[in-house]
Amino acid sequence: MKGQNNDFPLNTIESSSKQPPEAPKKQNKLLWTILFIAIAAASIWAVTSQNRDFSIKDFLSYLSNASPVWIFAAVLSMIAYIVVEAYAIIYLCKGLGYKCKWKNGFLYSASDIYFSAITPSATGGQPACAYFMVKDKVPGAIATVTLLLNVMMYTLSLILIGIIIMIVNPKTFFCFHPISMALIAIGYILQLGLALLFYFVLYKKDFLHRICNNTLRLFGKIHLVNNVEKKLAKLNKTMEEYHSYSNILKKQRRMIVKTLLLNVLQRFAQIAVTMFVFLATGGILGQALDIWSIQNFVVIGASCIPIPGAIGITDYLMLDGFGKLMESQQATNLELLSRTLSFYCCIFICGISVILKYYLLKRRSKT
Repeated sequence: MKGQNNDFPLNTIESSSKQPPEAPKKQNKLLWTILFIAIAAASIWAVTSQNRDFSIKDFLSYLSNASPVWIFAAVLSMIAYIVVEAYAIIYLCKGLGYKCKWKNGFLYSASDIYFSAITPSATGGQPACAYFMVKDKVPGAIATVTLLLNVMMYTLSLILIGIIIMIVNPKTFFCFHPISMALIAIGYILQLGLALLFYFVLYKKDFLHRICNNTLRLFGKIHLVNNVEKKLAKLNKTMEEYHSYSNILKKQRRMIVKTLLLNVLQRFAQIAVTMFVFLATGGILGQALDIWSIQNFVVIGASCIPIPGAIGITDYLMLDGFGKLMESQQATNLELLSRTLSFYCCIFICGISVILKYYLLKRRSKT
């Protein structure tokens, strides 16, 4: 999910509000979707086949005995994961002087989550979100600054929660296998590095400008881009607008803190799905914090390998962590059900939203 959201919309910097970034090509979208489905199917097969005690009949019984109240709480938590990001984007756009409609904010969040899930290392999330924002006439500079700050706060929220869990409930980290602990440590280091990178891109005036400038010149030398000087002049003009909005953020500390808190809430919602599923299926309330803590480390560790949706690595870490607290069959059932709700159902909702918006834009362009 967006938990592995490691990209930022550099392409948006070069876009004006009149000329939005290109939509993802249909062939690329289809290719990544097919790859995503194939990896997901292989992952589910691997999870079920490695547990000799697993059976579909037992899993259906496990599901039928689940508490509807706690399952409903898990579903609400999954939906909150999408909605909170939508609110954060709307809030940032408003703070930068652009009023964003609620339905559009939900679509921006959905496109970010969906394309982050089906592309390696979440490389499609922010560009797809920026595409829809600019299509809705959000100025390119506002879209870029909004998405950069939001993804930086999203990364910082995971770092912050990880620190809190290590202080409050450190035993859950050491219940993992040493290989899993190494993956979690690598994931945490990568998150720290990304947070630092986003900071330089957002607040250091010349950093992003140099990246875009050098990239354009390089593409010009290898004949991938024509009229380089004209595009550089356009880039300089766009960067001036970008810096004006980033300077606004420097003075809006309250906005930054609120955005961080919203992203912490979004992380809580994402991780809480597994905890609610655990409680729904007969889990002890006293172990709820342990389940939540383990799932938090899973999200951190899952960011260390650039696989679409972190499929496979997430499943491995979940089974490893939960297997220390319960029997293997129960851990497998918990992993399958919670992953279905928190990830696959979420991606389905986001995907449907993106498809509807995409075709509405197509129809609008023809009229």
